[in-house]
Amino acid sequence: MRTVLPLGDEAADLATAGGKGASLAKLTRAGLPVPGGFHITTGAYRAFVSAFRDEIDPGDPAAVAELFARHEIPGDLAASIRAAYEALGDGLGDGLGDGLGDGLGDGVPVAVRSSATAEDLPGMSFAGQQDTYLNIRGDGLLDAVRRCWASLWNARAIAYRERNGVPHDDVALAVVVQELVDADAAGVMFTANPVTGALGETVINASWGLGEAVVGGQVTPDTVVVTSGAVTEARTGDKAVMTVRTEGGTEERPVPEELRRAAVLDEAQAVELAALGARVQELYGTPMDVEWVRRDGAFAIVQARPVTGVKPRTEEWNDSLRGDYLWTGGNLGEAIPDVMTPATWSFVRMFIHEAMSASTLPGFDLVGNIGGRFYMNLSVTFSVARALGMSGRLSAVEQVFGRLPAGLEPPMLDVSRWRIVKAVVPMALAIRKRVREHLRAMPAFLAGAARRGEELRGRVAATATPAELAVLWSREIEPYFVTACRMLEAAGRQGGSTLVYTRDNLRRLVGEADAEAMLTGVNSDGELASLGLLTGLGRLARGEITRDEFARAYGHRGPHEFEVSMPRPGEDPGWIDAQLAGLRDLREDTRELLARQEKAREAAWARFAERHPRRLAGMRARVRRWNAVVRDREATRSEVIRAFWVLRAFVVRAGELTGHGDALFFLAVEEILDVLGGDAAPLANVPVRRATYERYAALPPYPALIVGRFDPVRWAADPDRRADLYDARGGGTPVSDTVTGFPGAPGVVEGVARVLSGPEDGDRLKPGEILVTTLTNVGWTPMFPRAAAVVTDMGAPLSHASIVARELGIPAVVGTGNATMRLRDGDRIRVDGERGTVDLLGG
Repeated sequence: MRTVLPLGDEAADLATAGGKGASLAKLTRAGLPVPGGFHITTGAYRAFVSAFRDEIDPGDPAAVAELFARHEIPGDLAASIRAAYEALGDGLGDGLGDGLGDGLGDGVPVAVRSSATAEDLPGMSFAGQQDTYLNIRGDGLLDAVRRCWASLWNARAIAYRERNGVPHDDVALAVVVQELVDADAAGVMFTANPVTGALGETVINASWGLGEAVVGGQVTPDTVVVTSGAVTEARTGDKAVMTVRTEGGTEERPVPEELRRAAVLDEAQAVELAALGARVQELYGTPMDVEWVRRDGAFAIVQARPVTGVKPRTEEWNDSLRGDYLWTGGNLGEAIPDVMTPATWSFVRMFIHEAMSASTLPGFDLVGNIGGRFYMNLSVTFSVARALGMSGRLSAVEQVFGRLPAGLEPPMLDVSRWRIVKAVVPMALAIRKRVREHLRAMPAFLAGAARRGEELRGRVAATATPAELAVLWSREIEPYFVTACRMLEAAGRQGGSTLVYTRDNLRRLVGEADAEAMLTGVNSDGELASLGLLTGLGRLARGEITRDEFARAYGHRGPHEFEVSMPRPGEDPGWIDAQLAGLRDLREDTRELLARQEKAREAAWARFAERHPRRLAGMRARVRRWNAVVRDREATRSEVIRAFWVLRAFVVRAGELTGHGDALFFLAVEEILDVLGGDAAPLANVPVRRATYERYAALPPYPALIVGRFDPVRWAADPDRRADLYDARGGGTPVSDTVTGFPGAPGVVEGVARVLSGPEDGDRLKPGEILVTTLTNVGWTPMFPRAAAVVTDMGAPLSHASIVARELGIPAVVGTGNATMRLRDGDRIRVDGERGTVDLLGG
């Protein structure tokens, strides 16, 4: 481990530089005004104490202090510290420390601050438990470092760790050495009111001198409150003493009479300082306690930590509170498996409005956001089907959204049949006309969509001002996105019930296994987009394409492809490396799997020809139609996802041009456009939104089916919670003792179950094991060739994951509802993809 690091070094994390050091490194990298300096890492501390670690007795702090004083810092370590110290005179402080030597001794005056690895953890604040030394120069530095190390074992720090249950062996100490700003004023700033918890109020304490009198509570400082860029309250304190530098260090001196009751900050300075605090809060995403200094009118930050005791309030993202409905996370919820940031949700709402015209029915809540996750309202679907006399055709709904548990009665909309008919029939006619128009334009759209997406990302990157980016959005990005969504609606509605009928008819004629084999081959007449990521990785591994070519063709697809705050695979070389490593373990590559499935397909068609020769030509035509519809749906879906990469690029660039970084992911697109126009008001929502997002993202995935009003936090706290179903009406259907679902792809396999919670755990899946998880989407596809079979809680026969499994000839059972509850990691199981069953085997 390196023993000395520059202040902004990427390696300066909690384990290496302690809490204070990691925070200062983060502030420095973000370009905030931080005095120059360096870290002496925890590795240096451990190297120093290694010679006498067994002699440290927490029960005798005085003896420990003497023990540290008795040992010299090893020569090579001392030399590294001296070299870093001497470099401070070369301008590392951006001028903040210029002229600080002023004849007081050799070397740049510095502050030497302890930084413990247990410092500023959630729910605890170790601030002040270890020592800080100011105005240290020259040879005094090594002694100050040694005394900081020893302070890890002072009585105060030992008692605090014991009260909070932190084992002594778990902590180590780093030291931060910073140029000492010869401040004329200093203090602390809270970016949320520490008394009331008000997030919109920045509270500043200010006094004269170096600021230690403020931190130590020896003066009554000035207090200034800044709200929305203006001073809303100011109280001038009686500042009797101040901390100043001396020849030997620092001391407290009386404040000159003319300054005692004079305001330290004028209004403009207070607003400027509060703006610095807002940048710090934005960087951390939580209210912060910031120590600041001022010299010659310039402010600097010397420390920042989360405010303890102030919890940002959160919003309620919960459309289940609208009424008693049946919500499903199936189908589109599988494609959007994450808790969505507000930016993503605003784009998804646009997507739904354009790609699912039925969602625009007034008074009908067809889609919803429950705890940040995407759900669809099946009560609308079932109520419309009943009103139109189409209840017998609801099997098509199961093919898309999954089967309801036996005995689960969906709540119906509390509206008359006439109102539903009056609303739905005109809308259905309008959708039919709209779909016809867009189908005519779809070939041209698909031919140019990839090139257009890449061009727009390049133009986003080239924008030079916020106004230029806003114009690009309205003139080109939004229309491109809207067009992609409309094409997906058209592709998704072509074929319709024909897809379900073709599959069901084939199963009656030839049985499950041959029917599924005959329906494969979607990839043979043109690449199936859901397989593109997998086949592209194979081509990359074989050297047939370059990484840049892979990124352009396939880099937009991945496990989190709708979430705009997450990098695409085309932006993440590490993700690509991990997938390539997984391919090296395969017993058969994708081409061999497809070739094997092709043989099975042709054999099934031969048997069909023998049994039903007169039906052969018609059935081949219907299956070709099936394949074309599936390819169109998958291709347009892929281009919508490519458009989401453009949307991500737009938000990232907006953050860069405005200086607000990832804070913009916590704003809706309309608010982002306001910020681009110079309106900073929406940014006040960021801390609350970020806190809300983090609260929901920390919870396990919610049930696939939700009936009635649902509280995600309360559900997650219930040890008896169900992952398949939540029914607020009580009672409900029991969890089945057996694991059964839809036949996703035929075949019988026995093997070890590998239960994965997310695609990031994919390296745990070894070749020949059975993948068991809540859901899969295109981002999971690179794992499929490693899996002997696939079993999911969510899913249906027409989901793209089922289609991929069939194309590769991998047995699959989808939509079980309870696989992850009934199967444990390492269980030996039998998967029957033809019957849709999963059996637990003994031993």
